[in-house]
Amino acid sequence: NNPWKINSSKVYYDSPWISLIEHQVTRPKGDPGIYVVADFKHRAICVLPLDENYNAWIVGQFRLPINEYSWEIPEGGGPLNEEPIESAKRELMEECGIKAEKWTQIGECYLSNAGTTEKAFLFVAQQLSFFESTPEPTEVLEVKKLPFEELFQQVMNGEIKDAPSVIAVMKAKLLMERGEL
Repeated sequence: NNPWKINSSKVYYDSPWISLIEHQVTRPKGDPGIYVVADFKHRAICVLPLDENYNAWIVGQFRLPINEYSWEIPEGGGPLNEEPIESAKRELMEECGIKAEKWTQIGECYLSNAGTTEKAFLFVAQQLSFFESTPEPTEVLEVKKLPFEELFQQVMNGEIKDAPSVIAVMKAKLLMERGEL
């Protein structure tokens, strides 16, 4: 049962990608409060491409919200009316120029469920073919190939901080150890 009661809501910002909604609420213990939610209008789509030798491809780019350069698995937004696997195929081709014959969905997760509705879908792509990438005009990307074990160590050392990348790499490592990838 939901212990929160929403008494009223007001949209403070609305774009094709996100809405910021302020809810006047009654908190679980009965006192009044305000709760602001960032409502995302797309899914987060995240792909860990692995070749037959367990090399991975990651993407580097500057991330304005954190004011840092970030290395991460290929990621992007997927429309809510499109199957996540179709969004994943498009993102991998756009960012890395890679098509995959084998796709495994390894998870779903909320990226910050205390304040946003953003949900990520995590995939591993295998049996890869390589083409020219076609990044969006707003993206300046650097693509790097590295052994999966090196990528795993970068996650363990805290060099890679992007949440979906960390989750996908850790989950893939466990699936590999079980012989499931």
